[in-house]
Amino acid sequence: MIAFLQVGWLPRELQMIFTGEPTTKVVVGVLALFSLISWAIILWKARQFKKLRKDGARFVAAVERTQRLEEAYKVIMRLPETAYTRVFRQGTNFFSELRPGALREDANLPGLSETQLNALWLVLEKVQDEERDAMSGGLVWLAIIGVTAPLLGLLGTVLGVMHAFLGITVTGTANIASVAPGIAEALITTAFGLVAAIPAAIAYNYFVNRLDRFSGELEGFASEFIGTLAREGRL
Repeated sequence: MIAFLQVGWLPRELQMIFTGEPTTKVVVGVLALFSLISWAIILWKARQFKKLRKDGARFVAAVERTQRLEEAYKVIMRLPETAYTRVFRQGTNFFSELRPGALREDANLPGLSETQLNALWLVLEKVQDEERDAMSGGLVWLAIIGVTAPLLGLLGTVLGVMHAFLGITVTGTANIASVAPGIAEALITTAFGLVAAIPAAIAYNYFVNRLDRFSGELEGFASEFIGTLAREGRL
């Protein structure tokens, strides 16, 4: 236990934390927790979006091999369930409910009315919103950490500077040798706040951009789905 408390082998910045004021330790501890949470979310979302890119490429390749809606339906039903296949299946299932048997190759049914077409659009938009909400999970925490970590670090710095100046009033000395250690210890929390916030802010903006692209892809696919129905005379 005594050997553990010997911090002379640590970098000077970490020595200031272990030997610093309780407020500094608390703030740095919270910021370290923030950093761990943000990196866990970053790795999780990176894997999610990587898989999403592969799912999108597989879905597009499958659709491009088909000529008509019923062919695409048969091919996509054999694919693993993804965000793209769920949108397609919800659209085709709702269309089949409006026009039972419409996906048969020999089907010769009247097209959808304007009200039914609007309902189909609403179903597709609902599924798109659900998929976007599912993919946005965790991003709010990156935003929170990116905003609050610097403020928490600044709070620790303010408290540390206040303690340093209170120490001056107690000792009655105001030379650089007595003030500098306290100021340096106070600034370490701001540094930790930035270390926690910068990756979270960068990752948040990157993933939001990827999420917007994903939403655009789903919206474009929904438009293509309606366009296919129109081209094949199903509307």
